[in-house]
Amino acid sequence: MLMRTDPFRELDRLAQQFFSGPGTWSRPTSMPMDAYRAGDEFVVEFDLPGVPADAIELDVERNVLTVKAERRPNRRTDEVEMQVSERPLGVFSRQLFLGDTLDAEHIRADYDSGVLTLRIPIAEKAKPRRIAIGNADTGRKEIDA
Repeated sequence: MLMRTDPFRELDRLAQQFFSGPGTWSRPTSMPMDAYRAGDEFVVEFDLPGVPADAIELDVERNVLTVKAERRPNRRTDEVEMQVSERPLGVFSRQLFLGDTLDAEHIRADYDSGVLTLRIPIAEKAKPRRIAIGNADTGRKEIDA
């Protein structure tokens, strides 16, 4: 269904945590994601707390789905003296390579309470179907494929 393409994501995250000490800039980690099949659709959920809906972009080119979101500061940084700053700001991006069994033309997206939910239908050609088997003795019989 969904193809994973970044085997070094966890290693990259650990290296960022190890090498970025207090006061140093580090690239924000990618957005956490859950993906599962529910009936005739594939569901992907992204955690994007603090990101307004108008700061989220979804693009599909060929079978590559790109999710891009930007978390902006909710205050003017020149008017405050930060004491603790642990919430990452900036642009978050994630690419998913969709398999041929998914219908990328009919993706639905909803955003509620900081969770972006994508629903991708399973393509008709990938759904189970019955195949008729011919037999000289008993005639035609259908079986599940």
